Amino acid sequence: MSDAPEGPMKVLVYSDDANTREQIRLAIGRRPAADLPVVEFVEIATQPAVVERLDRGDIDVVVVDGEARPAGGLGVARQAKDEVFDCPPILAIIARRDDGWLATWSRADAVVSLPLDPMAVAKAVADLMRWRADNRLPAL
Repeated sequence: MSDAPEGPMKVLVYSDDANTREQIRLAIGRRPAADLPVVEFVEIATQPAVVERLDRGDIDVVVVDGEARPAGGLGVARQAKDEVFDCPPILAIIARRDDGWLATWSRADAVVSLPLDPMAVAKAVADLMRWRADNRLPAL
């Protein structure tokens, strides 16, 4: 029997490209690790929708596409870290390893580069889910 918490954890996936969102969703899977609950995906294609959704306070992990247009995922991550109370941890997907400095600037909590390695993505998201479960601030 699993020790996974009850109820799903919400993972927001931001990319303007539906195919990219699908690839990220498939890489994470329904349950990225046996000790974690199932994932409920929230797919978002625009920066204003990300801000609006994060303001609700119900997202556990954010995955951003660094190549999203017109608002890149790294800029969206930086804005979230600056503006969202108790901002959930963020995984940045970058196109090139050399973009790692941009991911650092964005304050992303984890980084995975393309092409997507499902094992690396699932591990990164699982680690961020565990961190969030242990560090979420109580509701105001």
